[in-house]
Amino acid sequence: MNQTLSDTLSLLTERRSVRHYDETFTLSHEDVQELIELTTAAPSAWNLQHWHFVAFHSEEAKQQLAPIAYNQPAISSSSVVIAVLGDLQANRNYNPVYGPAVEAGGMTEDLFDSIKGQVEGAYQSEAYARDAAMSNASLAAMQLMLVAEAKGLSTLAMGGFNHQLFTETFITDERYVPVMLIAVGKAVEDAKKRPALRLPVDQVTTIL
Repeated sequence: MNQTLSDTLSLLTERRSVRHYDETFTLSHEDVQELIELTTAAPSAWNLQHWHFVAFHSEEAKQQLAPIAYNQPAISSSSVVIAVLGDLQANRNYNPVYGPAVEAGGMTEDLFDSIKGQVEGAYQSEAYARDAAMSNASLAAMQLMLVAEAKGLSTLAMGGFNHQLFTETFITDERYVPVMLIAVGKAVEDAKKRPALRLPVDQVTTIL
């Protein structure tokens, strides 16, 4: 096994959720930006990038978030809490994403129009729009956690928060819905020593 593969498999299998962080450890604004930039390399349907991020970086911002997230310890002790939002109107990203490719000659106008028709057809369904927002933003969330792990940081994905109050307090554009919160920081507990509590593969797999 080559070293790159070994390192990748270790990253995947040794990652653990961490609930308590070193409050003296800080991430810079640039560190947070880099985490999110690497996160946006995640895949998405039609490359529409169905996500938006709200970074609760300052102490004031985390204090405002804390009661909405039921005062979970990770909110106050982590270096940053990144809210991953799903985009209900990701079809609006089509022109900004693919327009430059047409202008550069990397995509024909016929292909541009054909794929855009598929996208707009799918987005006639509100159910599809919501499902796509949640599933594709979740891909970005997992990417964020793996990027953080690769940088020697720890994370905690949190679905336990008041989604309605979060929306009313922090989301100003109705196209976005909250998917999850992810705390990022330096762990004070040695989480990697905890066993991975996973069901056997044969219980979660059907091979046809």
